[in-house]
Amino acid sequence: MCYETSLSKKLKSIEKHTGAVMRYPEVYEPWYHLSGFTHPNMFCIPMDEPDTILPMEWGLLAPWADDILKFRKKYNTLNAKAETLLTSNMYKEASRERRCLILADGFFEPHYEKMSGPATPYYCYLEDRKLFSFAGIYNKYDEDYWTVSLITREANDFFAEIHNKKKRMPLAVDANFEGEWLDPDLNDNGIEEVLATCFMREPFKAHPVSRDLYKRGIDTNTAEFLQPVDDGAGEQGKLF
Repeated sequence: MCYETSLSKKLKSIEKHTGAVMRYPEVYEPWYHLSGFTHPNMFCIPMDEPDTILPMEWGLLAPWADDILKFRKKYNTLNAKAETLLTSNMYKEASRERRCLILADGFFEPHYEKMSGPATPYYCYLEDRKLFSFAGIYNKYDEDYWTVSLITREANDFFAEIHNKKKRMPLAVDANFEGEWLDPDLNDNGIEEVLATCFMREPFKAHPVSRDLYKRGIDTNTAEFLQPVDDGAGEQGKLF
């Protein structure tokens, strides 16, 4: 699972990196920590407009969701599992027809020093906190209203050590596969092949950050929540 991300780059830097243009630049604000449970906008490149960056509300809404509040209460669609993407009634149509790239420069995963104890959030990122993208799927629920799910898969060895209870990881897409994920001509076999092989080739890094990240009622959208801290017991947290 992946419910928390960062995207702290300036708009011009994002547009230069992606070669795409933000359709609604007035709604973009960089963030250090974003929780999916507040259903915020993430910024995504859709397969039907690969030169455009669109704001998409985190948490896919099904086309049949008449009451958004009731739907969100019943279904957690922040993540979609790669293993069942093409068989799930919730996700299979979007996975075939509406794939996207979700922009980020980092994300947070829970790590347990003791399985019965509290989790320590770990911040995960590439060298120099470079911009990258997650694989996503989206629906257009209403005019100028898109919603999106971030795809996850079974963790590799690196992320199984970090996310050591659920052992899942977000599907960060290697730059060489971004075009393939957006290819409108992909059939089911092609989609499954990309899901199986597209994970980021560059190594990720990770370090512990403040457990205050999980507290309610405080502003976590500050740079301090990206900084390494000890493990909560007065010792330097493990670096990955």
